[in-house]
Amino acid sequence: MVTFLFFLPFLLGFVVIGVYAERKVAGFIQNRLGPMEVGPVGLLQTIADLLKMLQKEDLRPRAIDQVLFLVAPILIFGSIFTGFAVIPANQEFSGSEISAGVFFLLAIVSLDVLGILMAGWGSNNKYALYGAMRSAAQIVSYEIPLGLSVLAVVMVNQSLDLQEISFLQGMSGKYSSYFLGIPALEVSELGGFLTWNVFTMPVLWIVFIVYFVASLAESNRTPFDLPESESELIGGYHTEYSGFRWGVFMLSEYAMMLLTAILAVILFFGSWNTPFPNMGGFLLAEWTSGPVWGVFWLISKSIVLVFIQMVIRWTYPRLRVDQLMSLSWKYLTPLAILMLFVVGIWKLWLL
Repeated sequence: MVTFLFFLPFLLGFVVIGVYAERKVAGFIQNRLGPMEVGPVGLLQTIADLLKMLQKEDLRPRAIDQVLFLVAPILIFGSIFTGFAVIPANQEFSGSEISAGVFFLLAIVSLDVLGILMAGWGSNNKYALYGAMRSAAQIVSYEIPLGLSVLAVVMVNQSLDLQEISFLQGMSGKYSSYFLGIPALEVSELGGFLTWNVFTMPVLWIVFIVYFVASLAESNRTPFDLPESESELIGGYHTEYSGFRWGVFMLSEYAMMLLTAILAVILFFGSWNTPFPNMGGFLLAEWTSGPVWGVFWLISKSIVLVFIQMVIRWTYPRLRVDQLMSLSWKYLTPLAILMLFVVGIWKLWLL
């Protein structure tokens, strides 16, 4: 219930602001202004588009499978939104009390593949079905390197609890900063970015890159947006959808962006912990810690990663389908397995 009352309004607000921000980022990269007409500097453009979308007629082709067609958007959004239930917002709110939060999140979010297949098959449209099959193949393929990269962090922290992983990256953590296995600086009392996983074990930077690339594919974001490439497949698996139901697919995409960004922050960048360390008499870590600060740091770090996702979308060209699958099976998956062995050997060395 807390997740529903907090994250749903926040998610809706995030989508409105995120769509506007992405249009402005695209405009900046393409040397144009972006939305400028509706409201001051176009601030109300997304709200106007949202109202227009809600007023559109809900079209349903005659030959569709009614049950699959209508349930698909709900299943996709529901599976992604349920993943927010285990997200720790700060040191006091840990979401649902699930000790295997990492496993639950990855498992429940994987159900969106079923919704995508239902949307494509239920539409009774060969282009929608092609888009659904592409998307299913893409998501299933990239879940492997993504899951392996998450497993590497679980090995480092020896826990599946997202809240415990968060605590271990703060001043209460028991880690030291290491370089090639040699203790360099005791940081358990300093706090700040020095206690984050990517700094206590620098090899996790490579693991994060694998995770981040795989998360782009999981979110169907450029350069991995083949299921929705209008130039090839009309609109992908949601070709036959309109109005509010199409809006649910868009909401799901931005929800997935935010969820993968938040999970990356929790696993690699200190979760809700402050980035400022204590330095002598300046107790920056203590001054910038607390329940409100925790929410601020978690959201701020996540927004930075979402911004990077937006920049990548408008910077890199779309991959061909053979390139997309090759990247996953020939490069990311072997690299993720290699990093898993490296992290395991490193942990044994430090013991």
